[in-house]
Amino acid sequence: MQVWVDYNGTEKQIKISLAPISEGKPNIPLMSYMRDLSPILNEAMYVGFSSSTGSILTSHYVLGWSFKMNGNAQELSQLPKLPRIGADKIYKLLTIGLPVIFVSIVLVLFLIGVNYAIRKKKKFAELLEDWELEYGPQRFKYKELYIATKGFREKELLGKGGFGKVYRGILPTSKIEIAVKRISHDSRQGMKEFVAEIVSNGRLRHRNLVPLLGYCRRKGELLLVYEHMPNGSLDKYLYGQPAITLDWSQRFRVIKGVASGLLYLHEEWDQVVVHRDVKASNVLLDGEWNGRLGDFGLARLYDHGGDPQTTHIAGTLGYLAPEHTRSGRATTSTDVFAFGVYLLEVACGRRPIEAQGSDVSILVDWVFSCWNRGNILVATDRKLGTEFIAEEMELVLKLGLLCSHTEPTARPRMRQVVQYLEGDHTLLPELSLGASATGLAFSHKEGFDDFANGGGYTESLYVPEATLLSGGR
Repeated sequence: MQVWVDYNGTEKQIKISLAPISEGKPNIPLMSYMRDLSPILNEAMYVGFSSSTGSILTSHYVLGWSFKMNGNAQELSQLPKLPRIGADKIYKLLTIGLPVIFVSIVLVLFLIGVNYAIRKKKKFAELLEDWELEYGPQRFKYKELYIATKGFREKELLGKGGFGKVYRGILPTSKIEIAVKRISHDSRQGMKEFVAEIVSNGRLRHRNLVPLLGYCRRKGELLLVYEHMPNGSLDKYLYGQPAITLDWSQRFRVIKGVASGLLYLHEEWDQVVVHRDVKASNVLLDGEWNGRLGDFGLARLYDHGGDPQTTHIAGTLGYLAPEHTRSGRATTSTDVFAFGVYLLEVACGRRPIEAQGSDVSILVDWVFSCWNRGNILVATDRKLGTEFIAEEMELVLKLGLLCSHTEPTARPRMRQVVQYLEGDHTLLPELSLGASATGLAFSHKEGFDDFANGGGYTESLYVPEATLLSGGR
C-alpha cells in the first residue's frame, strides 16, 4: 500500500490518501482534517514511522518514502522487493513444530484417558471390607446396578419415602427385573451388624415375602436389591381415587398372605425376624396380585427364646406400638400391633392418621368407636360398596382392633392370627377384647403423640369385658 500525507499551511488542512502500490494518488482523500500545525512545527524536526498489530501477529515494512516542503513529494519507483516471510518458519515447523505438536497431542489424550479412567473408577467406587468377602454372590457391584437402572434416572423411579428412593432395573447379564432401594447410612458404627442382618434376611424364602437378592455398599450409601413386583405397592390401590380398586376377595387374600409371611418371620425361620415396618406401602403385589411383605431395611434378628435388644425407635408414625416408643424394644408383638393397623387400612381404605381440618383422625380409634356403637361394618371402605362378605369383613376389623391392643400381652401371636383368618377356631374358640374387669384401654395417641411431639398427652378409651370376635368367622 502507499500513503500520501499532505498539509496546506495556508488553508490549515491535512489530507491523507491511501491506494494500492500499483495505482496512482486518488483524487479524493481518505481523510481530511482542519488543524493549524504552526504551534507544533519547529525549525528542526524529525519524521518517522510507527505501526501496530491487531489480534494476529504481523510484520510491517517501509519500502520507501519521500518528503517535500512547499510542493508535491516525489513519486516512488524502483521499490525493493518484500522480504521472504516464513521460509525458515515453515522449515522449523516441519522439523520441530510438528513432532512437538504430535507428542503434545498424544500426551494430552493420554492425560484425558487417565483422568477419565480415574473418574470412572471413582464414580463406581465401592466400600469392600474383609468381613464382606464371605457374603460372596449376595453383594452386587455398583456398576452393575448403575447400568441396570440406567444411571438411576428419574424415569426408572418407582417410589420414594423417608428411607430412600426405589428404582426399577434389569440386570444386564441375567435380565432379571429388580427393584433397587438406595438408603443413606451415615453411621459407620454398627454397619457390619446391619449388613449381616440384611444378608441374613436375603436367605428368607417364603411365597409372601419379597425376595431380597442382595446389597451393595458405596460411600455413605447402602443399596438393597429386591425382586421387582410388577403391580407395585398395596397402598396405591387403597387411598383416594385409585385407577384400580381391589375387590374384597383380592384384599382378603392379600391380608392372609401377609399374615402367613409374618408368621414365617416370627416363628418358622431359623431366627426370629422382627420386621419393624409392617404397613400397606411395604406390601407389594406380584403379577398374580398376591401380597408380599417387603422392605427389610429396618428388620432385626434374634435367636428363638432370646431377648431382643433395645435399639433406637424405628418405623412409621401411625404403626408404632406404644411400648416401642417408650422403650425402643422391637418385638414380634410390636409387629403384631403394626399388622393390626394394616388390617384396618385394607378393610377401611384409610390411612392410620389423617388430618381433618384442625383435628387429627386416628384410624384405630375411629374403628373402635364404630364397634363400640354396635355397627363395626360402618367402617368398611365405601369403594367396596356391598360387594364383600360381611363375616370376613367383621373378622378383619375386630382382629385389627385386637392386634392393635395397647397392652402387648393382650395381642394374639401371628400363628393365632393366621388360624383365625383361615377359619380355624378349634384351638381358639373365642377371642375376647379384655381379660379383666377393666377391659382394654386404647391409648393410641400415646404412641403417636409421644413420638411426634415428645409430650405426654393420651386419650384412653375403656371397654368393658366383652367378646370381640363373637360371631366372626
